Amino acid sequence: MKFGVAIFPTEYAISMTELAPSAEQLGFESLWVAEHSHIPTSRKTPWPAGGELPKQYWHTMDPFIALTAAALASKTIRVATGICLVIQRDPIHTAKEAASVDNVSGGRFIFGIGGGWNREEMSDHGTEFSTRWKLLRERVEAIKAIWTNDVAEYHGDLVDFGPMWCYPKPVQKPHPPVVLGGSGPKVLERVVRYADGWMPNRGDVVERIPELQRMAKAAGREPIPVTYYPKASASEVERLAQAGVDRLIWYVPADGRDAALKKLEDLGTMIRPYLKD
Repeated sequence: MKFGVAIFPTEYAISMTELAPSAEQLGFESLWVAEHSHIPTSRKTPWPAGGELPKQYWHTMDPFIALTAAALASKTIRVATGICLVIQRDPIHTAKEAASVDNVSGGRFIFGIGGGWNREEMSDHGTEFSTRWKLLRERVEAIKAIWTNDVAEYHGDLVDFGPMWCYPKPVQKPHPPVVLGGSGPKVLERVVRYADGWMPNRGDVVERIPELQRMAKAAGREPIPVTYYPKASASEVERLAQAGVDRLIWYVPADGRDAALKKLEDLGTMIRPYLKD
């Protein structure tokens, strides 16, 4: 079992240069950051978690800049997007930014991606909500082509470009792991088709793991790792470990250094019995 922490990196949160080494020292394997380019003030799309949307959603820093700071301040902890809103990003620039983070981190980058939920935010980027999953797949396939080919090209319905040079290439081969977030009815087939891991964001993940692995086997793939955001309790760690979850992640507060360090220490105490010497 691997353990990670996540945060909305903001100007008033604990700095990434302090959080990354602190989490690393406590035995955490990975550090994940959320992404929102902006939040439209109309607020027509309800927050899936319910209630008022916390202000950290529209104060979040660019994930690749935040992860670069984290990577340069640490040695072993993996740095990850959780999630990168690829549907709102140019795939060529995103391929370069992600590969650059993989280089400056010495091959520690994890590319967490997802389809997003805020319709108005997507619309401001010219993205249609109804076709966002197709757009996500094509952009991820295009990014992989850029990462893995000296001369890269991609020709899809929504993403299309001719032969190009684009460097740097990622340190990790063939490329950094792509972890797809989501819990919808079609998410498992999407994971099997173009991702290296599944990261459900709600619902009971346990009951769907056997189905995921059956689908992976049928597609000629090895078992697919599962990452999950559970409640912070030892009983949940035990339950999910037995069910085949590979990584657990918990958020630390984005509203100050002291609150983040307190939460981090509490989580570190909880996971300590599960860490290898």
